[in-house]
Amino acid sequence: MTKFYALLLSLLLLLAAHGLKAQTLAEKTKGLQKFEGFFPFYWDEKGGRILLEIDKLDQEILYVSSLPHGVGSNDLGLDRGQIGQTRIVKFVRSGPKILLLQPNYDFRAVSPNPDERKSVEQAFAQSVIWGFKAEAREGNRVLVDLTPFLLRDSHQLGDKLEELKQGSYKAEESRSAVFLPNTKGFPQNVEFEAMVTLVGKAKGREISSVTPDPSALTVHLHHSFIQLPDSNYQPRAFDPRAGFYANEFADYATPINQPLMQRQLVRHRLRKQNPAAAVSEAVEPLVYYLDRGAPEPVRSALLEGAAWWNQAFEAAGYRNAFQVKLLPEDADPMDIRYNVIQWVHRSTRGWSYGASIVDPRTGEIIKGQVSLGSLRVRQDYLIAEGLLQPYGDDGQPTNPAMLQIAVARLRQLAAHEVGHTLGLYHNYAASPQERASVMDYPMPRILLRPDGSIDLSQAYAAGIGSWDKRAILYGYQDFGSAAAEKTALSAIMRQTLAEGFAFMADADARAAGGAHPTAHLWDDGANAADELNRVLDVRGQLLARFSEKALAPGQPMALLEEVLVPIYLLQRYQVEAAAKQVGGLYYTYALKGDGQIITKLVPPAEQWKAVEALLRTISPRELGLPEELLAKIPPRPVNYGRSRETFPSRTGLTFDALGAAESAAVTTLEFLLNPQRAARLADYHARHPEQPGLSAVLDKLLAATWRARPEIGPAGELQRLVQQLTLRQLLTLAATPTAPSGVRATALLKIEELKTQLQKTQKSAKNESQRAAALLALRTIGQFEENPGKFEPAPALTMPDGAPIGSDGCGVW
Repeated sequence: MTKFYALLLSLLLLLAAHGLKAQTLAEKTKGLQKFEGFFPFYWDEKGGRILLEIDKLDQEILYVSSLPHGVGSNDLGLDRGQIGQTRIVKFVRSGPKILLLQPNYDFRAVSPNPDERKSVEQAFAQSVIWGFKAEAREGNRVLVDLTPFLLRDSHQLGDKLEELKQGSYKAEESRSAVFLPNTKGFPQNVEFEAMVTLVGKAKGREISSVTPDPSALTVHLHHSFIQLPDSNYQPRAFDPRAGFYANEFADYATPINQPLMQRQLVRHRLRKQNPAAAVSEAVEPLVYYLDRGAPEPVRSALLEGAAWWNQAFEAAGYRNAFQVKLLPEDADPMDIRYNVIQWVHRSTRGWSYGASIVDPRTGEIIKGQVSLGSLRVRQDYLIAEGLLQPYGDDGQPTNPAMLQIAVARLRQLAAHEVGHTLGLYHNYAASPQERASVMDYPMPRILLRPDGSIDLSQAYAAGIGSWDKRAILYGYQDFGSAAAEKTALSAIMRQTLAEGFAFMADADARAAGGAHPTAHLWDDGANAADELNRVLDVRGQLLARFSEKALAPGQPMALLEEVLVPIYLLQRYQVEAAAKQVGGLYYTYALKGDGQIITKLVPPAEQWKAVEALLRTISPRELGLPEELLAKIPPRPVNYGRSRETFPSRTGLTFDALGAAESAAVTTLEFLLNPQRAARLADYHARHPEQPGLSAVLDKLLAATWRARPEIGPAGELQRLVQQLTLRQLLTLAATPTAPSGVRATALLKIEELKTQLQKTQKSAKNESQRAAALLALRTIGQFEENPGKFEPAPALTMPDGAPIGSDGCGVW
């Protein structure tokens, strides 16, 4: 018996040893479909697996994940074509394990000394983003099952949906599979795609509105392994005045007397065939490909607008260096070899944007990817209907400018987003320089003819801007040698500044309490206050003639509200621009010794002009709507419910004219009494008594609202509404804990003065509505006085969605 067990044990060990014998790659992949490419890989049809042959162990490559099939909601921000994180990785082997390791390129030593490089590598953490088990090995070649890596939630969709309170989702392998049609091999890259299903319990309205079954969210996830560019690219030093994005890293090999942080321009590789020539062909032109899914006339507009950039490259001495073509029928938009302009559909209108895949080592752009929201052209058409009132008695549009303005905006949109993929920031200081850049957000220029009719002939600029040409010259001019580059770039920048160009980016334009008087989104004109008054004049003419001629025949009359929204709120962005004049500070991204103005306070006269223009926006005359128009907007018919594109309402099913006024007025007041703006008013006045002080601005506001002559009728209702909103914002300012004590003290003083006035009004006013308004205000002040730290005023109605006005920030727009 003992011999039998010994024999059995020997047999089992022999069988086990035979089973553990490593198979060759040929044996393991016998009968499988092979794909040649940067990495060879195999398709196991029976097992539904991708087996990756790794023949480049320890070699750094680029790994990019992306979302070729999106979710379809702008609110969720998970759009078709969205590029995920770009990482440098390498496959490393340890026994049977193959690790996908991401080195830490944020901290490095750019040095020929290997010990110096190693000291930095060992000082900072790296990341292993996946682990594989070798299926077969031959020398330095290993075979791994890539499938679990492909079927994971590589885009962190579950985390993002949970953050957005849409539910808890996780990838489920049983409902996920490799998507072979978009799994391809090329000499410098391999592309893999999977259909991945995330399962969970939906909690949010947005995810439920765009998914057939909200408990099962199926998308496509794409993975690219890419050969890193060669070492012939010459990085270009970043300059904050040039308008380009920066590739940043800490270089611990820099001498002590030089900056640790290194910054390089983010840009494509572009060289002249003859750098010494004034005009030369490019060694390899930049080619962008347009999504074939874009219909006409959209397609032609996008091709034309994107191609505007060739004007800038021509100005930099290149001939035909920037080209735009239709994407070949057999091309995969996610293929790294193609710079792509995609036409993206969503259930709601939203931002368009331009993104890039960038080499983290150098800042070189490897692929540009533009995503254009398809609904923005419909919003532009809607705005045109409100501006032109085109529908006559026969029901046919009488003005071809409707389509012309929508298409003109599409050209600008294409140029703008392509600009981001060339490495350019937004430039929000371009509009006062007569539309110097397509990288600004353009407000349509609406002019009035002498007879009061609308002129849209200059609605949008055509062609690339003068600032854009200077930026491309700085970023892409070929100087022939690194030695000549520094001097030449300095000369280009001196000339740019001498020509009066300015560049201001997102942080300076988007802040609600922003101070820069010319850095704005969606503004126009050289002076924000003057333009606000002009826009109000235009708006007044538009509202006076607004009618059912804005509606196509057969449309429910209630839809007149949708067309009314952008017209009634035509001033919304210029309000923000004018508010930045108040307590404003002009400044530049000045470098020491470059001769630019570093800081300069906005002159008092300009600030007071802005205050007057802002107060005009909350006057009953500007907030009221014609009775004839109100009579033409009935409650919504069945299946035409309210949306975020319509005005909020406190009147139930009926159109709320006071609600529309409230949403407009509160926006002005929030900008004017922004705590940061109030702090600057107090500070600048203390340092320079000629500057407007917070107390004086509040007195001006109260004089225009609570201390103004009482109105009667509808104007009186609007006046009392604005009075309550003014008090609400004043109390909010006084209760803001982050506001300086002097600001809160001044606000409290004005509240106390107003309280005294209200007590008199309540006792002596003959008009019941005035006494009632005074009583409500006193009760509100009383609530504040009981516990200022916990005071929360009644929330005001907000404006319908605006930004993106017919689009959809940024680098993105």
